[in-house]
Amino acid sequence: MDKIILTGDRPTGKLHVGHYIGSLKRRVELQNSGEFKKIFIMVADAQALTDNMENPEKVRQNIIEVVLDYLACGLDPEKSTIFIQSMVPELTELSFYYMNLVTVSRLQRNPTVKAEIGLRNFENSIPVGFFTYPISQASDITAFKATTVPVGEDQLPMIEQTREIVRKFNSVYGETLVEPEALIPSEEAAKRLPGTDGKAKMSKSLGNCIYLSDDEKTVAAAIKTMYTDPLHIKVSDPGHLEGNTVFTYLEAFSKPEDFEKFLPEYKSLDELKEHYTRGGLGDMKVKKFLANVMEDTLAPIRAKRAEFEKDIPAIYEMLKKNCEIARNEAANTLAEVKAAMRINYFDDVELIRSQAERFSK
Repeated sequence: MDKIILTGDRPTGKLHVGHYIGSLKRRVELQNSGEFKKIFIMVADAQALTDNMENPEKVRQNIIEVVLDYLACGLDPEKSTIFIQSMVPELTELSFYYMNLVTVSRLQRNPTVKAEIGLRNFENSIPVGFFTYPISQASDITAFKATTVPVGEDQLPMIEQTREIVRKFNSVYGETLVEPEALIPSEEAAKRLPGTDGKAKMSKSLGNCIYLSDDEKTVAAAIKTMYTDPLHIKVSDPGHLEGNTVFTYLEAFSKPEDFEKFLPEYKSLDELKEHYTRGGLGDMKVKKFLANVMEDTLAPIRAKRAEFEKDIPAIYEMLKKNCEIARNEAANTLAEVKAAMRINYFDDVELIRSQAERFSK
């Protein structure tokens, strides 16, 4: 079986370094690995509207921001099909059919749905579109016959829901859909990069993000105020690594060669950690090193983004072309689904012939 990837992001804002470490960097590696026949990367605007329906302009304006970040990080539209979800209406029709395969109680038990509902304080005023988000996601994944879906651990219940829908559909209508596998980040640092304030989630509303498009001065300022160890008051005090955001970021971003380039008195991150934990190393020195490491990572991304920003119409033309490719793929799957469900009335020559014979008698 051909290996196919489906992944994407909700366009509710510019992408930040958490997205880069958690997914974008890995997507580029997978894209260039030659391991996958097709890669589909979806700008999930329809899903974003499930809890932004009263603010569609926010979603509309951020589509280009997300795509610029994609391109700047190295996603190549010649290798990966970057498309906009709402431009593939076949996904909506698939969702409609899948809804009959899932109970309300099963959706209510989905841990990711429960967590997201609590996060948004929806309580009993949950938009139906948001509540059925796992079904929509199953439609997105199966429409492209994705074998592999790169996700964080918090999204595993969503992938399992898709797998359940696939198994249910195939058991009722015959083998039609492909059951996907989740691809989890292998590096601990990539699983969940905290906000600069040390909080578990990086969020625009909390003001604790570093965006991929931020300039050097903005990034340095964010790092300067980054949460470290509240007990590390004097330079001579032993420092603690657990919950120390600066070291979490160094785990995620630093490379062995960064020490020779920016901090030659240390040979490795382990050596830096050892000095910090025994005392005698100030937070500001470590933060300055992190700022250099981050700039080394972000400067090329920022430069590429600036180049792509010079021809926005060309990006929309690329998106239009890729949306057509995505729609053709989804339409093929939808045709197979309708044939399996025996609701492909006009394509079913045998149905028309047999009924013609029945009524001619």
